[in-house]
Amino acid sequence: MSDITKMYASVSPINAGSHGDVAIKPATNLEFSRGINSIPVVAAEFPSAAQDMAIVFTGDDDAMVPVALTGVKPNENAYLDGDGKWTGRYVPAFLRRYPFIFARSEPDTMTMCLDEAYSGINRDGRGERLFDADGNRTQYLENMLGFVTQYQRQHIVTQAFCKRLATLDLLEAATLNATDADGETRRLVGFQVIKRQKFKEIPDADLLTMFRSDELELCYLHMHSLQNLGIQLANVQTSEPARDLLELDAAETLQ
Repeated sequence: MSDITKMYASVSPINAGSHGDVAIKPATNLEFSRGINSIPVVAAEFPSAAQDMAIVFTGDDDAMVPVALTGVKPNENAYLDGDGKWTGRYVPAFLRRYPFIFARSEPDTMTMCLDEAYSGINRDGRGERLFDADGNRTQYLENMLGFVTQYQRQHIVTQAFCKRLATLDLLEAATLNATDADGETRRLVGFQVIKRQKFKEIPDADLLTMFRSDELELCYLHMHSLQNLGIQLANVQTSEPARDLLELDAAETLQ
């Protein structure tokens, strides 16, 4: 799985002193995500992302995150065409918030930051200014702050969901094998999916809690999204049904 931190090359806190005359020219493509084959998604995105991307889980029990698979090769995003245009139906919020991101400056403090390496940053007034002439945040910056704040809140909700999956031991390691256009077999590891048999055995009390918190719906969306493994990834050809592309530790996972 790709290291998503590589997308942010030079992160620095946003402030009027350093960025008073900075403007952001909106990206015309998503070329900055070219080397990423899995993109984090938060709970609120599952319904949209599950339509044409496979949602899986990666990380350990203390830092588990759901991601949408965008490629089989280690550093290739198959959802981008040659011009860096997104070819899927839904663009994950993780990409739409770029070049902005929250970074933890203290245990309980998150600071709005900017990737200084973003090519759209300029001091020529092209695009949207971050601060006005008096050093006040512009409506554009306020809107982006609201977007990133909402994303962070959803990230916390998503962490709770992943924690529940880990506590109930619902996840297992999986491997994806696919053949590219040149006939070369690609093998993707390092992710997990829900064990279907364990899912059926969730205790009634936990099942009710998950139903009321909408976590049950997230589980079904995840499992349904795995059907996309056979139709996503434009540069991958497969002759097997999507359910057969996963070699799992337990055969019942996709039954």
